[in-house]
Amino acid sequence: MTQDFAASKDEMQRLAATVLRTLPEQFRTELDRAVMRVEDFATPEQLASVDLTDKWQLSGLYEGRPVSEASIWESGELPPRIWLFRQPLLAEMRETGVGLEELVRHVVIHEAGHHFGFSDDDMHRLEDEA
Repeated sequence: MTQDFAASKDEMQRLAATVLRTLPEQFRTELDRAVMRVEDFATPEQLASVDLTDKWQLSGLYEGRPVSEASIWESGELPPRIWLFRQPLLAEMRETGVGLEELVRHVVIHEAGHHFGFSDDDMHRLEDEA
């Protein structure tokens, strides 16, 4: 894909699925139940959940219980969800010149990290050390 390509929701969904397929098997197995969704923007409720008001500031979100907090005694809970927000990702691509595939990869891995119980601070620290 080229830098100025405005990927559709379906195309971005395919990029995200490709990222998941490239993860090590133990991570893929743990993410089997997670649902990957692409929308143009986060909802007001999703923005509020991370203390944001500007819909352009959120490119991804994890909703669900981290595996470290899961219990076999709980049932009826919705599966975890990883959200990608298309318009903020496309805007970031245009502003930074970073390829869409790389941005999607970064956001999917970041949000998957929340599934494994990592906080934003944990992930930023790991990224800085890498």
